[in-house]
Amino acid sequence: MPSAEQFTELAEVAGGFIHEIKNHIATLGLNLQLLAEDYENPQSPKERRIAERIQRLQTECTKITDISNDFLRFARAQELLRLEIVRLDDVVSEVIDFFQPTAQTMGIQLTWYPCGDSARVKIDPQVFKQAMLNLLINAKEAMPEGGEIILQDYIEGEFIRLDVIDTGSGIPTDQLEKIFKPFHTTKMGGTGLGLPTTRKVIEALGGSIEVQSEVGTGTKFSILLPILKSQIV
Repeated sequence: MPSAEQFTELAEVAGGFIHEIKNHIATLGLNLQLLAEDYENPQSPKERRIAERIQRLQTECTKITDISNDFLRFARAQELLRLEIVRLDDVVSEVIDFFQPTAQTMGIQLTWYPCGDSARVKIDPQVFKQAMLNLLINAKEAMPEGGEIILQDYIEGEFIRLDVIDTGSGIPTDQLEKIFKPFHTTKMGGTGLGLPTTRKVIEALGGSIEVQSEVGTGTKFSILLPILKSQIV
């Protein structure tokens, strides 16, 4: 089993490699954009074929960039943390406000039950918001016909628990043990790094994440974060 130091070194090397790839993809994308401008109004069948192929290449460049960004977030999840002391309720409320328009468009009802406690946690608010968005996006994709997402948090001893519950299609039992493994995905075009990155971030904050699911009923993700010790009675 590689040590934490070896993992850090590997992440640094991989991050540098991905950064170089992104530079080359950016150059390729720029040249494709210039080429696309030359075929903005194709006249002949040949020109139309060229324009279509340019568009396909641009789409592939975008996909590679997205995969690269996901990998960088996964590889550098811990080293990029900028910790602050915040109320978890405040951070969750901001994520809900941001996601609400998307939910309404998809016919999804968002229900939020804050604990109302003044307990504070030490997290990177921006990184934690992205981790939460990963869970909300997964919930949305499990409910293409609409449904409900329930968020609730409450105190459990020295921790605060945040549940994200959806009424979606659920996850088969044989997939549950794989969803946090890097690059495992059942989604078309997915990178398989969203949930692994979410878990890596939560664990770097001293917390944990678990999942329960039933096919045809829905899924519940639970995040546990340590409360600042000075606030534990």
